[in-house]
Amino acid sequence: MNGEKAKVLICDDDPLLLELMEFRLKAKGYEVIKAADGAEALAKAQQDEPDIIVLDAMMPKVDGLEVLARIKGDPDLSGTPVVMLTARKGEKDIVSALEKGADDYLVKPFIPEELLARLARLIARKSGKR
Repeated sequence: MNGEKAKVLICDDDPLLLELMEFRLKAKGYEVIKAADGAEALAKAQQDEPDIIVLDAMMPKVDGLEVLARIKGDPDLSGTPVVMLTARKGEKDIVSALEKGADDYLVKPFIPEELLARLARLIARKSGKR
């Protein structure tokens, strides 16, 4: 990242969760981009080129798994790590997301510090620092 702030795109239709995550991420020095539905998430992913994406599975317009599939199918975005953050906790949901290319999967309710640790690990891996 060369000392730049990492850009995190948070995609969730819960405005309270978006605010909480924005607050926690900004406190850790991240630049935050927010999207409230799947269509907005795709547009912002292409336009803002985030370093990492946090994606809810159940969103209006385009659901998170479809957003994930499109991101991983786009040559410009396919290398962007995606963390699924969702209330879906069934084995089928988790396996499906991982098969579609999710880099990590967290179930709501979640521990914010755990999410921050997972994001930091994935961003470091992407930028070549382990």
